[in-house]
Amino acid sequence: MSRGDRPRPVPGSVREWSLWPLNTLTDGTAREFRAGDGNWPFRGFVVRWQGEVYAYANTCPHAGHPLNLDPARFFAPGGEQLICRSHGALFAPESGLCVQGPCAGASLQALPCRVVGGDIRVTVPAGHAD
Repeated sequence: MSRGDRPRPVPGSVREWSLWPLNTLTDGTAREFRAGDGNWPFRGFVVRWQGEVYAYANTCPHAGHPLNLDPARFFAPGGEQLICRSHGALFAPESGLCVQGPCAGASLQALPCRVVGGDIRVTVPAGHAD
């Protein structure tokens, strides 16, 4: 996968998507992806945090809004927690648990995520992008 390509389904699977090379996502950052075509593709994001990679559906458990306003701005000032830009809820990057805000105690929907051949792969929920 070249560095500028859009996410694409892994051959033989419509639910697992190859996103981008791991080395393009630095530690302490997150990046949005969209899987599928049409007006309503699945929206998710990947976080690289303390050397690990995590993926979540890009939906705040409080009101269903995407967390971000910009494809690469998910972290709150200070860079220690993810933030929902709509309501200010704060989430732990390694678990998706809301630690402060209107949905405290709820969690972001985690997605299966792995690194294969240097590329980040994420599995989207059934019914999306298939």
